[in-house]
Amino acid sequence: MTAKTTAPPIDTARDDIDGDGVTPVMDTVVFTDALDLDNGKTLQPFTIAYNTYGTLNADRSNAILICHALTGDQHVANRNPMTGKPGWWSLLVGPGKPVDTNRFFVICANILGGCQGSTGPASINPETGEAYGLTFPVITIGDMVDAQARLVDHLGIDQLFAVIGGSMGGMQVLEWAARHKERVFAAVPIAAAAWHSSQNIAFHEVGRQAVMADPNWMRGDYLKHGVVPRNGLAVARMAAHITYLSEDALHEKFGRNLQNRTDRTFSFDADFQVESYLRHQGSTFVDRFDANSYLYITRAMDYFDMAAEHGDVLAEAFRGTQSRFCVVSFTSDWLYPTRESREIVQALNAVAANVSFVEIESNAGHDAFLLNEPKFFATMTGFINSCAQKRGLPAA
Repeated sequence: MTAKTTAPPIDTARDDIDGDGVTPVMDTVVFTDALDLDNGKTLQPFTIAYNTYGTLNADRSNAILICHALTGDQHVANRNPMTGKPGWWSLLVGPGKPVDTNRFFVICANILGGCQGSTGPASINPETGEAYGLTFPVITIGDMVDAQARLVDHLGIDQLFAVIGGSMGGMQVLEWAARHKERVFAAVPIAAAAWHSSQNIAFHEVGRQAVMADPNWMRGDYLKHGVVPRNGLAVARMAAHITYLSEDALHEKFGRNLQNRTDRTFSFDADFQVESYLRHQGSTFVDRFDANSYLYITRAMDYFDMAAEHGDVLAEAFRGTQSRFCVVSFTSDWLYPTRESREIVQALNAVAANVSFVEIESNAGHDAFLLNEPKFFATMTGFINSCAQKRGLPAA
């Protein structure tokens, strides 16, 4: 037996938590067979927490896997039971939306290494009875995808209609299309890249050093000591959050406006609105995210380099693919700029893949894929409907 399903983590798992017609089924599955990791080690057993929305059709051909970004989770379309906030992609996923849960069976899993129910560094190591901490193996984006593939197997789905994700979720989409070619009918990597740039590695290193410099990090054993490196993790979140926005977006939202005062205090208080905003982002983040998970996930992103895995020729990663691709970028995204999406498109063209590319005009920065961007929604709707027609699925 390779897996066992546990009961949903809350009794209201089938209730309409979001109040918007979205009915998630929340579940976890424990895989007892070992997962072979890219670093040569194995992980056994491991748990994946996931949500599903909608109904799987009779021939199991309408399943869409949504892959979340660095600080996301499985609550893509329902109100998050921990924070009380709407699902992180509820603008895109739900009844009558571009990813229509009335038509499709939508799956979203907390990634391996995460901290919302899937096995990660805060999970209990069965060999010691204590949290893994830094004894958790360093993982890759590919490891996350292989764990998701186990989940898809568990759900009895041979081929996914689509795999969709933005940012780190887009990296997972690319890995799905490369590692499991025959299992992906359509792939939509959004605001992503085929490898992590040195600039992005640098930003991540600043965040990791902030966490590890916090005295409460305790060399990764903070859970054993009953403390949390809140200050370090908050600073890491603040630094990262700046990269998700554009200069125009920051200026339009905050400018040089003061926060609840008429003049400068000549102190190191949060005089400016942007300072107050970043402090709020940092303080709320530490209440929902594990510090060691942040270290492990950012490291997995840094190691991501699809070309290096294929003789430094990105096109080789996709050779033989039959998937249909829609690559999406945003004009003001300087974290994963359009040129990096074009490199993906060029690699797909080199192997005669079926690919379309759209650059969306937006001043919102990297986070544009999470916001109300009508042209983006229209692109998604058009591509999904076109693929559904080719797949023989009912029209919208």
